[in-house]
Amino acid sequence: MTQKRASLISLSDTPFYHCVSRCVRRSFLCGVDHYSGQNYEHRRAWVEERLLFLSSVFAIDICAYAVMSNHVHVVLHVDVDKALNWSNKQVLALWHTLYKGTLLTQRFMRDDELTKSEMHTLEDTIAVYRQRLHDISWLMRNLNEHIAREANKEDECTGRFWEGRFKSQALLDNRALLACMAYVDLNPIRTKIATTPENSHHTSIQKRIHALKTNQHPPHTLLPFVGNPRQNMPKGISFSLKDYCELVDITGRVIREDKQGHIATTQPAILQRLGLSDAQWLTLTTEFEQHFCYAVGSEHMMRQFAEHTHHRQIQGISNARALLA
Repeated sequence: MTQKRASLISLSDTPFYHCVSRCVRRSFLCGVDHYSGQNYEHRRAWVEERLLFLSSVFAIDICAYAVMSNHVHVVLHVDVDKALNWSNKQVLALWHTLYKGTLLTQRFMRDDELTKSEMHTLEDTIAVYRQRLHDISWLMRNLNEHIAREANKEDECTGRFWEGRFKSQALLDNRALLACMAYVDLNPIRTKIATTPENSHHTSIQKRIHALKTNQHPPHTLLPFVGNPRQNMPKGISFSLKDYCELVDITGRVIREDKQGHIATTQPAILQRLGLSDAQWLTLTTEFEQHFCYAVGSEHMMRQFAEHTHHRQIQGISNARALLA
């Protein structure tokens, strides 16, 4: 049964969410249409560019993404505090990069004088815009509508391009977050359109590896890895980027060879810190969407999420017990 979006997102439980949008057309989003012979591979760059641009507008960071032939995966981090700390002019400047706004917002940005009544109306409008700028639904809507318009223009047609709703999963703890990120980053390898993480085009892992290889700072468009938890922890993912890249590479080798069992003779230290066996990790990173529906995390965290989102029960509790115990 379709769930209301409000019942799938609880920022009091987690700021991290895995979202998936799928196409409805036979011609797919990208790649080659086997019926017409037309190549739509360039559209993957459209999606990647738009997604990274939107992360600079919204108070929503990107942890991982993969643009596939007929769907898009993205792992998001909602930064409510960032949005709340923006000035009114910052909110409007960001909103105006996407939409025209209203006559009042345009006048305010020109420093025109406004009456008390107009200022009251303006403040209400800014409050709405501020909320939308940290709303996952608004980000995904803007991404999908933009790509649909471009694709319709190229195809010289009209009509729906995406399924009506995107899928979202709450990632309730670090194990769920890293497993989901690896699942997303390894999508091209699992579907055999890439052989290594570094040649997985239009993915976050390729961007992160390129930054590592060239000794550059991590891409500002991606939420950074900031090392192990400590005092005065900066905003980011609380693990080492080097550990994560090694873990994705090792997991990718197992997926490519289509083998079950051990990831490597020496289990990576990051798995030990996560409290997962190599068998649990392999299951999570190859079958993530199969085992969980609206939320992913420990059994305790999932029950707490269900209570906060007013679900009587939530799918995946038994899998959480087996895979994230």
